[in-house]
Parts: sequence; C-alpha cells; structure tokens
Amino acid sequence: MIKYEKQILNALLDKYERSKSFIGTNQVTQRFTIQPESLFPKYKDDSEFELYCAVNESIDHLERQGYIEVKKYKNGVVQRVALIITKLNDIYAYIDRKPKTDTVSELRNLLLHYKDANVILSAYCVRQLERLNLNKSVEFFDDDLPGFETALKVVSEITNVENEMFERDFSIKVLGDSKAFERVRVKVVSLLYEYGDFPEKETLLADLSIVKNPGHVYFKGAGTISICGQKIDFSKMDGDIAISSVMLKNIDSIEVLGSTVITIENLTTFNAFNCTDAFAIYLGGYHNTNRRNFIRRVYNQNPNKIFLHFGDIDAGGFYILEHLRKRTEINFRPYKMDAETLKENLAFAKKLTENDKKRLAMLLDSEYEDTIRFMLDNDCKLEQEAMDLKEIGI
Repeated sequence: MIKYEKQILNALLDKYERSKSFIGTNQVTQRFTIQPESLFPKYKDDSEFELYCAVNESIDHLERQGYIEVKKYKNGVVQRVALIITKLNDIYAYIDRKPKTDTVSELRNLLLHYKDANVILSAYCVRQLERLNLNKSVEFFDDDLPGFETALKVVSEITNVENEMFERDFSIKVLGDSKAFERVRVKVVSLLYEYGDFPEKETLLADLSIVKNPGHVYFKGAGTISICGQKIDFSKMDGDIAISSVMLKNIDSIEVLGSTVITIENLTTFNAFNCTDAFAIYLGGYHNTNRRNFIRRVYNQNPNKIFLHFGDIDAGGFYILEHLRKRTEINFRPYKMDAETLKENLAFAKKLTENDKKRLAMLLDSEYEDTIRFMLDNDCKLEQEAMDLKEIGI
C-alpha cells in the first residue's frame, strides 16, 4: 500500500512546490488537490477492482494520518484528495522526501559562494538566484547537489589555467580525482558556453587550454625557426612542419622571410596553398591557446609583415576571423573572403541554412556587409575546398 501512498503524496507535494504558496507570493489561499484517476488511470475501471480497493485503502490510511482531506461520491469512489499544508513536515518524513526548501537553501548558499569567482560565474549565479526567487528551476542542476557543486568548482578554476593542461591532470589538481572532471564535463561545457564568450561549444575547452592530448601547430612557407639554438630554414623544404605544444616553449625565434603571414582555416587548403612569399599557419577553425601564442610570437618578432586570414566564405568563417582578431589583438585582413571570390566560384557554392542566415544577419553592420548581402541575396556560401586551390597562393 505504501507504493500508492507515496504516489499520491508525491503528486500533491509536486503541486505545492511549484506553486506561489511555496514562495509566499500567493494572493489567495491555495488548495492542492488531485483526482485518483490522474495517477491511476484504471481506478474507475470495474474490471480492476483490486486496484480500486488498494487505492481506496491507501487514501483512507492517509486521511487517518491527517495528511489529506478526502471527498467521495456516495458509492465510495474518491472524487479528489487535498493536501493538508500544516502536516508538511510529517509528510516529507513519512515518504522520506527531502523538502524543496532544504534544496533551495543549499542551492542559494552554493550560488552565493561562487558568485564572485569569475565573470562567467557571476553572470550565471546572479541569474539563478533570480530564478530561485521566482520558484523556477536552476539551470544545469539535475537534483544532484554534489555533482552541481563539483561543476561550479570546475568553472571557478578553469579560467585560471594559463598553460596547456591535460584533462586528467586538471581533474586531479582541482578535484583530486583523474576521472571526476569527465563526470561533469558536459554540464561544465554547457554552462561555460551559455554564460561565457566562446564561439563554438566543441572547441571551448581547448580555448581554455584544457586538452585530452598534446596539440600541434602546423606551419610552412617562407621562414626560419630556431629551437634550442638550432635553426631550421623551412623555406627550402616542401610540405609543412608540426611542433607539439610541449616544444613551443623551446622556440628561440621565428623569422618570416616573405612579405606576408597568413592563417588558413582548413587543412586541405593549408596543404595546397602556395607559399612563395608567405608564411602560412594552419588555424583549424577556432584557434586554441597554443596556436594563439604561436601567432603572437610570430607577430611580435615580425610586426612589419602583412597579416591575412583565409577562411570559408560563410558565417563560421567570419566569426572565426573576428575571434582571431579579438584573441590575438592582431588586425588580420580577410583574404579571398569577399563577394568577388564568391561570384567567381558560384558554381561550387552551397545554399544557406536557416541558422546561417541568422548568424549572417548579425554581421550585417560590419566590414563584411557587401559580401554578406550578396550571400543573403543569392542564398550562397563557399567552402575553401571548393575553390581551385592550384591557383591560390602568395
């Protein structure tokens, strides 16, 4: 019978905890009622007499306990039951349910504790405290308080990472367990993406220098690099060079021999790009900390060179360029990301998605306006691989 009693009391408590009475903003006295058939659809089915008797027996017992008021028809069928508010503490104890007031109090304390940890948590915590005051659910909280606290702790520490760190090492350092971060990874990334300033969810952790494996920086073209006193002139080589993130600190100097430094979004394009007078760096979409630091190093040692970015002519390509400028503080100029290039390759263009159109519309008031208007008017976008790469180079 206790199974039916729990179902009835939990349903009544759910109604109460979602109400204005719970937060004390009700203007009139509220009653919280349910009809048995809403929980037990076959309650009034004549062929389910055992269920009918069991439910009625449970209701009678709860009424004798003083937990509910009951209204019945003359034939004994229960019309509805109502929660007796003055018995709330006893009811919670009877069904071993944690009062929502306790959970709200614990959530409030956690949010207040982490509110000033960093800009992201400040925005998040302030918003969630407002939601609690309105009796709304807390975003990214799934009734697991320890897990929620772990996620907040991770978000409070993750923005302090300066050098590339493996996920397991970060997990040990912050949580004392190599696998603890993985358990809250999805929640942490979602919170950071929603309340932070990150262009893509998929690359967010790498943007914050948290990686699963060492990263690499790929470059080629007209330049030399000195590592631990050894100079390599890769302008005389075919193909590219990759340096792992671990080796970046060993670089003594980077000299660009050509007139231009160009970052390239796509690997296929990077491999095919002709670098007669250019030093090319593979960006791989949104750049991470290692590539950003490498690019800054190149700029600091070669400030008089022309800095270009070659990306897809789509919303993502323009956002990547903006992200690159913002994070490196280098005024990269777009290369072949204009309406003229689109017109020349219109036969290879793709149609815009609805999301493309929305993202492009947000960039209309920018230096890309003419190109974006052409894209919207002609329903087109162009990926780098679609161009004739044999003819492209500097």
